[in-house]
Amino acid sequence: MSESSKSSALESFQVDQLKVNLYGSQEDLAGDVTQLVRQHLKNELEKRETVAVILATGNSQIQFLKRLADSEGIDWSRIILFHMDEYLGISADHTASFQRYMKERVESRLKPGKFNYIQGDALEPIAECERYTRLLEAQPISLCCLGVGENGHIAFNDPPVADLQDPRKVKLVKLDDACMKQQVGEGHFPNMDSVPKYAITLTIPMLCQAEKMLCISPESRKAEAVKAALEGPITKECPASALRSHSDATLFIDKDSANLLIR
Repeated sequence: MSESSKSSALESFQVDQLKVNLYGSQEDLAGDVTQLVRQHLKNELEKRETVAVILATGNSQIQFLKRLADSEGIDWSRIILFHMDEYLGISADHTASFQRYMKERVESRLKPGKFNYIQGDALEPIAECERYTRLLEAQPISLCCLGVGENGHIAFNDPPVADLQDPRKVKLVKLDDACMKQQVGEGHFPNMDSVPKYAITLTIPMLCQAEKMLCISPESRKAEAVKAALEGPITKECPASALRSHSDATLFIDKDSANLLIR
């Protein structure tokens, strides 16, 4: 938070290099993250002509993105946005498309200078990975706002395909069953058979290239992943544990997602 703002966290602690803020409600959590993002972007725009930011989709991000879209005081025409994953084989107008999610919740409201989208229905998926890699490499990534999946994934780096030392920045992956079940449970698809089997995702090292990382993970269904990320080893079996090695990362949890922690 800025010097003039007071955090509404109930408790703050640190695990390895990862800062952790615990909140009594999702509303307080989203408010603090929004304030941190606004302050960070203001500071960065004083130093750089443009600032690049990676955003996440998913139900855990909705309150934060709404508050961010409602906030004022940022010159979004100087912000370049990326998202971190997309289902393979679906068009931008599909109801579950992450491109559609971002256009409706972010681009249409904030009018950023540029929003670079992953094309899920690209005719050549490997070439699409390479194209998006070049866009990411064109400038430093100042900020990454992300979430944690029920299986501990960050972006679509599920445990079977996660690689904490991945040499690639963007890759094609097969989704595991736990991830697919989460997509159905969140209401994005009617059943398992309708969930795409593959997706394009930014890799863990690419996400961690961001100078600052803010990870939002509320709700009791994330409690096992939060426990593994904070109390287990740093390993691909819980990809979110990689945040503990980042020099400037903060995990935002609520009482429900923290309810399995030993603390």
